[in-house]
Amino acid sequence: MLAGGLRYDTQTFNRTAATTSATLLALGAISLTVPAIFHYASKATYNEDDLALGIAIVLFTTYLLSLLFSLKTHKHLYTRETDAEAEEAIGITGWSPKRCIITLAVSTALVAVLSELLVLSVEHTAESLKLNQIFIGVILVAIIGNAAEHSTAIMMARKNKMDLSINIALGSGAQIALFVAPLLVFASFFLGPKPMDLNFSTFEVLSVVVSVIILNYVAMDGECNWLEGVQLLAVYAILGTAFFFA
Repeated sequence: MLAGGLRYDTQTFNRTAATTSATLLALGAISLTVPAIFHYASKATYNEDDLALGIAIVLFTTYLLSLLFSLKTHKHLYTRETDAEAEEAIGITGWSPKRCIITLAVSTALVAVLSELLVLSVEHTAESLKLNQIFIGVILVAIIGNAAEHSTAIMMARKNKMDLSINIALGSGAQIALFVAPLLVFASFFLGPKPMDLNFSTFEVLSVVVSVIILNYVAMDGECNWLEGVQLLAVYAILGTAFFFA
């Protein structure tokens, strides 16, 4: 929004598609809030692993239904700017579905390998710079690991294609919250030393909740400008500073 707003006074995007993605992220925030509240407030004895599994099933099912929504029943909300010009900007003009799928699969495998190497190198660097683990995971690894998505979203915003830019930015977050996180919970029952719960620290949950709150304010009107981009970055800078000193 900041990059696009510096070039255009006001940019518009599909409000329905943006608020749908924002609501999915809000659902992800709820999935973190409920286990934390139960952990500290509930007097009843319950199995946190079973609670995490139940929430993961709900999130995963919701994600599949969101794909049905965006790819089938309401795909017109997400394809307004998926035209020849956008494909040319991304560099996939004339690609067949088969080539796209193969490229995506190979890229995913390479990214997985590089991410593992990145985490190992970042850990050593962080030790020498005396950075805490939570700052590394939430800030450094997230920025570097999602650099391709960030750059594409900025490039689309600079071309005044905010529908595509917003979908990239919000879609990746929703995918992590509703697809990757549940998969990790499922896999932990078979691969991990113990099942993974969703009981994160109070500050981690708070950071997700406040991010979702400001995101909904920005997405609800279907318009954006450079100041709204500054406001979002200000929230990120505040949370990043807090994680640095955590």
